[in-house]
Amino acid sequence: MRLSPLAALAAAGLLAACATAPAEVAGGPPMLSPPAAEPVPANGRLYANCIGQAAEAGAYARAHDTDTELLLFTCTGQPAREFFAGLAGRSAAIGSEYQSDGRTIRSTNAVQRNLFGVDYCSHGAGDDYACVISLNAGAFLTAN
Repeated sequence: MRLSPLAALAAAGLLAACATAPAEVAGGPPMLSPPAAEPVPANGRLYANCIGQAAEAGAYARAHDTDTELLLFTCTGQPAREFFAGLAGRSAAIGSEYQSDGRTIRSTNAVQRNLFGVDYCSHGAGDDYACVISLNAGAFLTAN
């Protein structure tokens, strides 16, 4: 089944919201009304296209540490090229462009210690583009 870019972005947002929402609201039961939604900014298309391509290709994997479970969606080709280009201004503004092993890496946020949990794109020689989008899936990812 092919997900439209908008459906892929919506699914990712719902998963992230579910994975990070508090179990209870202090002083009472949890509030279960859906969060307010707004139109997606232009950069949302970059995420949706990347996640959609990765999901369709089965290009996703698990990464984890002691208390965080991530799904890593990896896109390549045109969606990655567009995302990499889209990151140029932000990476320059926040100092999140790096050189490593013959690749230029641009991340959506500055890298603190390593790339764990950071969305980033890289470019090597020629048309070699790849982006990795991290989705915080929470403990449900490995639950039986």
